[in-house]
Amino acid sequence: MLTKVRLTPSRIAAHTCPADASQAFLWDTATPGLAVRATAGKRAFIFQGRFAGKSIRITIGDTEVWTIEQARQRARELQGLVDQGRDPRLVKQEKIAADVQARITDEPALPAWRDYIAARSGKWSEAHAADHLKMARDGGEPVTRGRRIGAPAYTEKGILRPLLDLPLKGITREKVAQWLDNEATRRPAQARLALSLLGTFLSWCGNQPAYRNQVNSDACAKLKRELPKPTARTDCLQREQLASWFAAVRSIDNPVMSAYLQSLLLTGARREELAGLGWEDVDFQWQTIHLADKVEHSGRTIPLTPYVSQLLQSLPKINEFVFASKRAKSGRLQEPRKAHNQAIEAAGLPPLSIHGLRRSFATLSEWVEAPSGITAQIMGHKPSAIAERHYKRRPVDLLRVWHTKIEEWILSNANI
Repeated sequence: MLTKVRLTPSRIAAHTCPADASQAFLWDTATPGLAVRATAGKRAFIFQGRFAGKSIRITIGDTEVWTIEQARQRARELQGLVDQGRDPRLVKQEKIAADVQARITDEPALPAWRDYIAARSGKWSEAHAADHLKMARDGGEPVTRGRRIGAPAYTEKGILRPLLDLPLKGITREKVAQWLDNEATRRPAQARLALSLLGTFLSWCGNQPAYRNQVNSDACAKLKRELPKPTARTDCLQREQLASWFAAVRSIDNPVMSAYLQSLLLTGARREELAGLGWEDVDFQWQTIHLADKVEHSGRTIPLTPYVSQLLQSLPKINEFVFASKRAKSGRLQEPRKAHNQAIEAAGLPPLSIHGLRRSFATLSEWVEAPSGITAQIMGHKPSAIAERHYKRRPVDLLRVWHTKIEEWILSNANI
């Protein structure tokens, strides 16, 4: 039996759900289809009508938020839609979709960029994910480590931030070209990477229902040709510079930093590969090191040469990392550039980047006529020749023969 009354605040407040029922209705005599539905501890206005021969029920809102007159007006609007042959539920969905589309149309592209990172970062390397975050950062954070002489004390905005602050529809080919003109001369390498990441992001947006109607998927197409050709860096230690470099690096007060820099040169490893080395990755019995590798998912195993072995055994076991740091949140060495730059300056040597130590290993190995495939396998370079890629799998013992020769030659010329 339907309970019908003229709804008033007092009647609504007195309306409750019986203990033996899940809900109870109090129908309004002033507005057909309007009722108050009471459930356990909650009351809401609802509208009930018939559409296409079937009963439909729509929640209007909480009785603590909606007044009676507002609820009656909304019920009349819903009945009006039914009378026009329109399903109020579909009308609501269309309005929500239109509101979402309007929000996407007007808001910056930055939220879409964050959606993209959240959707894709699980398939990226840690470094690739970090590049995406850096490209869109707010900037203005104090530079607490690795600050070069004369460099700003605060971080810049991400290189892509000016574009990501625009709505997606505003990232047009003209806007990207204008941005590229400004960045290509100032920081061409970063601009090249940023353009590539932006193009992939826009292509992803073009495949997403929420963004496809707003994005210009080809905004980056063929713009890479506008960038200057990349120039290869050539910083590298020469044979006659080895003695000065080793003397300065061995004089660094921090033994962990000193051992790390020397090991970088003598292994040819990438900076982060060696910085993340754990004690469990070093086998002093069989004289091997297992390094993470950006090419080989399973990593690579290289020889632990005699001098590097001595360096590692001399280090204190602070935590699980070989090159540990008590101050870094990660527990391992993070920023070697400052100490290295100071050592280079003290030795009177020309500027040399951390990656230049890896380049130096590859170059100096030629003095002992080490086969290029041997050097590449130690360094973790992707094989280029067919024979290297498919047929040659050199055991660590064979690598050790040449790696030891390389180390002995470098140390001999460093007067060690």
